Amino acid sequence: MSGKSDTNPSKQRLDECESVLQYHFRDRELLRRCLTHASVAQSRLASNERLEFLGDAILGAVVCEILYHRFPDNPEGELTRIKSIVVSRTICATISQKLGLERFLLLGKGLTSYDTVPTSIMAAVFESLVAGIHLDGGMEAARCFIKRLMVPEIELAIKSSHGHNYKSFLQQLAQKTFGQTPIYRVLDEKGPDHSKCFNVSAMIGSRLFPSAWGPSKKEAEQSAAENALLEIQGK
Repeated sequence: MSGKSDTNPSKQRLDECESVLQYHFRDRELLRRCLTHASVAQSRLASNERLEFLGDAILGAVVCEILYHRFPDNPEGELTRIKSIVVSRTICATISQKLGLERFLLLGKGLTSYDTVPTSIMAAVFESLVAGIHLDGGMEAARCFIKRLMVPEIELAIKSSHGHNYKSFLQQLAQKTFGQTPIYRVLDEKGPDHSKCFNVSAMIGSRLFPSAWGPSKKEAEQSAAENALLEIQGK
């Protein structure tokens, strides 16, 4: 694992972080605080927790704005569902991992002993950086940063939604988050042979998600995958 326990990252390390972010901070102390986990901070107020709080709100607002303008024909319920996916902790952590932000994190010694940085910490640093860029460069700078990284995730979520390919998206999410592939269990079936309905549930490891009925196993599996996605995303 690459997170460091020092509280004074070198100029070179901060330069590398800015290069990855494609944003130059005028206030280097603000960038340092964005990267500082509570486990190594002198106090919780000196960590990135307050920045995470602000970044979460900014991220949600900008993603909503992108969805509103980009998909004028989509109803509010569909936009809400897409937003809940792309601003989830899982996606925020995935973006941080793609950027390699674990190299720049300031973590307590207890956390640096792990092979990988926990998902919650990786998600938090992304939201903290959103807030840091907003405070350092203004809303337009934060909007550009969010758009560059979030639009591909939005396109993936929209593609999944339009194709009703919830099984594919659940598989990607489950493998990234839990390291496992979902399986589907038929819990019940009703009706005559020529007109059966199936009750199916998605299962990841030992976790069984809410079931769904469908006129075929395939359609029931898609609905079950959607139920699992909504539960994982906390909807």
